Amino acid sequence: MNWRLNVAKSPVSRKRAWALLALLAGLLNMARAADDRIVVLISVDGFASYYLDDPKAQMPVIRRLAREGASAGRMVVPLPSVTWPCHTTLATGAYPAKHGVIGNSYWDRDAGKVVPLIPDPLFDKDEIVKIPTIYDVAHQAGMKTAAICWPASRNAKTLDWTVPDVFEDDLFQKYGTPSLLEEFRAAAIPFEMQMAWCKAPGGGVPRDWMYARMADLIIRKHRPNLMLLHLVEADHVQHAKGPKSPDAYWVCSHSDDRVRDVVEACEATFPGRATVIVVGDHGFIPYVRTIQPNVLLRQQGLMAVEKGQVTSRQATALGQGGASFLYVLDKAHRAEILEKLATQFRGLEGIDEVVTEGDFARRGLVSPSVDPRMADLVITAKEGYSFSDAATGDAVVSPPSDSVKGGHGHSPTQPMMGAAFVAWGWGIRPGVKVPEMRSVDVAPTIAALLGLSMEGVDGRAIDAILVRK
Repeated sequence: MNWRLNVAKSPVSRKRAWALLALLAGLLNMARAADDRIVVLISVDGFASYYLDDPKAQMPVIRRLAREGASAGRMVVPLPSVTWPCHTTLATGAYPAKHGVIGNSYWDRDAGKVVPLIPDPLFDKDEIVKIPTIYDVAHQAGMKTAAICWPASRNAKTLDWTVPDVFEDDLFQKYGTPSLLEEFRAAAIPFEMQMAWCKAPGGGVPRDWMYARMADLIIRKHRPNLMLLHLVEADHVQHAKGPKSPDAYWVCSHSDDRVRDVVEACEATFPGRATVIVVGDHGFIPYVRTIQPNVLLRQQGLMAVEKGQVTSRQATALGQGGASFLYVLDKAHRAEILEKLATQFRGLEGIDEVVTEGDFARRGLVSPSVDPRMADLVITAKEGYSFSDAATGDAVVSPPSDSVKGGHGHSPTQPMMGAAFVAWGWGIRPGVKVPEMRSVDVAPTIAALLGLSMEGVDGRAIDAILVRK
């Protein structure tokens, strides 16, 4: 009562009060606007750009989103084009040299063993991702964030609702948001099946169904401003049966159904205020032959094998699908060994590129002198070839297989390695198709849609597809 009387008696106080009320109203409106907007990033693992224009791929929902929104002819991905670095690039807007997730695995020079990053069995997000993600930036701005099965996000403190991309039940439940797991149980979403479905030959089908249901629940009940969702079955099928196979076309339809589930949740919960972005993390290449660099290393006397087991190494190769990381462990003869290996691999059947340390920075890779987890040499395969870590036998390049399989990890310059990109909804300019973009551009574009910015990254917002509001 006294405050109101004082304001009425003092013109100066009255002006200040109205100014304060206007400021508070503005802040409240901004908060309401943020609460009433969502951006969903759906990664369909292995969703190659060539499927968007392939009439054999039945994807009515994704094609509707592209028709009503924007798309890219091809999205260029990082090297190596495997799941963990590709997803971290999507989330950070930076290449592996900057974000730190250099591959699906790496060779520990001191321990003398392979250390897996996929599927988050050992490390929390903050231990391997060196720069802020888009969900870090959104959370810092006071927005609500969620992620389902997103690689390299285990125990991320800036995700309000999450389950990690892990296989083991104990890790899935340990790092899943406790209150969310209870909500899943009440909604009959069988999160307890995670490990069984991960290990089952056809487990990707029920997993994607489950992940889409999880995303649906979070969107409808908690109304996050940012949701990241990783669907896995397209990758699983194409590895086993090859891209553009009958099974691959089936999985395009299956993935489209899961995208439909999420779009329907968004349209029901955020009518006219939802943005859905559907991407692949990488493309897919068919192969019938494998290159075995460790066999060549053994033949050159750089590796010893007894009774099928490696007993000593001066150098070792670690496959990243269609790329291989070569580590020289003999420090005294490193330069000599590297020069020799680069020459030998350049002349080997099936090799596409030999990337030396001098080209690492240009290719978005970190130098091993900066990060010892990184290889000394990176080799990539041509279409029709992939890599194996086998060290036994005489064949450096295997004979052709009778069955076609699918791979990725290859150089981003390979045409089939391009990933899909489709954006639809609030803030997206309809009817736009850009010929080419980069996966480093996805996070900055999401930031722009949320009224945020990402500093010091390698990508940029794609203004051609945005309606600035």
